[in-house]
Amino acid sequence: MQQYREHLRPFVIAATPLLSQVFSNTASAVASTSINGPQSNHPHILVEGANAIALDIDYGTYPFVTSSNTGLGGAFTGLAGLSPFAFTTPGSEIVGVVKAYTSRVGSGPFPTELCVDSPHELNRLDTAYGDALQSIGREFGVTTGRKRRCGWLDLVLVKYSCQVNCYTQLNLTKLDVLDTFDKIRVATAYRVGGADLDTFPADLDLMESGQMEIIYWTFEGWNMETTGCKEWKELPQRAREYVEFIERELGVLIKWIGTGPRREDMIVR
Repeated sequence: MQQYREHLRPFVIAATPLLSQVFSNTASAVASTSINGPQSNHPHILVEGANAIALDIDYGTYPFVTSSNTGLGGAFTGLAGLSPFAFTTPGSEIVGVVKAYTSRVGSGPFPTELCVDSPHELNRLDTAYGDALQSIGREFGVTTGRKRRCGWLDLVLVKYSCQVNCYTQLNLTKLDVLDTFDKIRVATAYRVGGADLDTFPADLDLMESGQMEIIYWTFEGWNMETTGCKEWKELPQRAREYVEFIERELGVLIKWIGTGPRREDMIVR
């Protein structure tokens, strides 16, 4: 541990004055751009978050949440000095990362979970797919080692995440996990009393009581290997249709598609 401390010491600094200085210069650059035209000397900073929106302490499924803001707001509460003007500079993007299916560690509502005790009959019938997602996707919690609960992609939840975080682009990961599935479902709406809800509900009891019907769109699987694909045209037609459907439903460009566990297993569109 002492050895690592010495290696890391040069990279440990007081972040607040650094960010304040960087974004003070950025604000000046933005003003200069409006007067003198586009500038190319904006700072390049990557801010990476962890945990999905359902775990956000404000916008998640409380009390089944973590202790902080996991969405875009966490960038500002966690990094004092990070200016909102950073997202107005040319080339700035807010990238959402979403799996080609849905998973969750620990307790909490999970409408599309494929398990034997689901309040939704279709989810109970499709439990074999849930087991396959867990095993093929190697879905274990990084810290705890617990098995992640798995289910079909929930676009109601992803749309909610898009609304909260204002994504400009998406990275769709683990598409290859679905390669051997003969059918693939996507949840497109929640329905209560014959009417579709207009957002992800705040009432946890509603999601777990069986009163809420999950509306699915079903795809025929592509049954072809996509692992390691690096070009859009290499994907099977049905896999491309799956990606395009998600993109249309969300109204956000899917620029990156993960096709395997290696860093280089990525399609850039």
